[in-house]
Amino acid sequence: MERRTIAPRPGWQQTVEEQGLVYPLTRYPDDSLRPYWDESAYYAFSLPEVEALEEVVEELHGMCLAAAGHIVERGRFADLGIDDPRVAAAVAEAWHRRAELPSVYGRFDLCYDGTGPAKLLEYNADTPTSLVEAASPQWFWMEDRFPGADQWNSLHERLVAAWKKQDALLPPGSPLYFAHSAADELGEDLMTVAYLKETAEQAGLDTDWISMEEIGWDPLSGRFVDNRLGFIRSCFKLYPWEWLTSDEFADHVLDTLDNGGGTGTTLWIEPAWKMLLSNKALLAILWELYPDHPNLLPAYLDGPRELARTNGYVAKPLLGREGAGVTIHEPGAAPVVREEACCYQELAPLPSFDGNRVVLGAWVVEDESAGLGIRESSGPITDEYARFLPHVIL
Repeated sequence: MERRTIAPRPGWQQTVEEQGLVYPLTRYPDDSLRPYWDESAYYAFSLPEVEALEEVVEELHGMCLAAAGHIVERGRFADLGIDDPRVAAAVAEAWHRRAELPSVYGRFDLCYDGTGPAKLLEYNADTPTSLVEAASPQWFWMEDRFPGADQWNSLHERLVAAWKKQDALLPPGSPLYFAHSAADELGEDLMTVAYLKETAEQAGLDTDWISMEEIGWDPLSGRFVDNRLGFIRSCFKLYPWEWLTSDEFADHVLDTLDNGGGTGTTLWIEPAWKMLLSNKALLAILWELYPDHPNLLPAYLDGPRELARTNGYVAKPLLGREGAGVTIHEPGAAPVVREEACCYQELAPLPSFDGNRVVLGAWVVEDESAGLGIRESSGPITDEYARFLPHVIL
């Protein structure tokens, strides 16, 4: 794994915009615009490195599914902050009937520098983004800059194949809606949903388009409806389950939830059991189930324990995103147990390449490894100012 500098292509911004990346620039607090898509450098991997990482990702995915089963079987929903019995019951039912429910994708964030075992930082299997740039622009960048080379990237083909396979699980006779939140000002959610809608259409599915804010409730029929009063029987939403089950329509969501078998009126994708995999408590439960596993970091729910005096720790809110609320505690610092429910994970400083802190985003489609996206940040936490860099297998 090496970071190599290279001259950006002339007209790169227009090129990646035409390939679906609607926000190639990031606006900083000083109002300056700087590249989010950064092709002034790239990462080069060897094929054995990538093959080893693919095996790690699929093993971690299997371990996460086992941990989800453990949470459901032992009734450990409170460890995840799921205190509503109705929500817990919906998640448990979705888990038990998962073979009947469409489930598409997820993203592992890994700490890896090419010299030791990759370490799991977290798993977002409910609403992962940075999908478009990983699937499309970086593939075309490789074809432009390194014709005949390869890339850890089968995302597009696997997504289309997944929709074809799971079409049989969707309610017949109605379109699959794709929904994003109109509150997203950057356009990242819209871009991600638009791309997934395109892959579903290429798989032959009948699709439609709506924002979460446009979804209505028809009290006469007791169903969710679109802006033309058509029933919404199935919907892919880039909207976290913890919001879906706590906002003003939460009771309607639970009352009408199709959790497999067509017993409800609205089937949501990703399914409710994905709440188990996108919660940072999963990291502590994995460590409990697989202590000393080479791809895991020690993690706890009740406090930092020995981490405060050994290698330091990171406190992560159970449902935080984009680095929000994450605090770093160096070795020897007085242990702090936060009032907010957190996971306390061993500090694993992100590898630094030429002063850039790197995290690997390894994608899973259904149950198989599918691709890689790389983000760099200037500081120790990967936040909304991170940059996306392409990669190639050489």
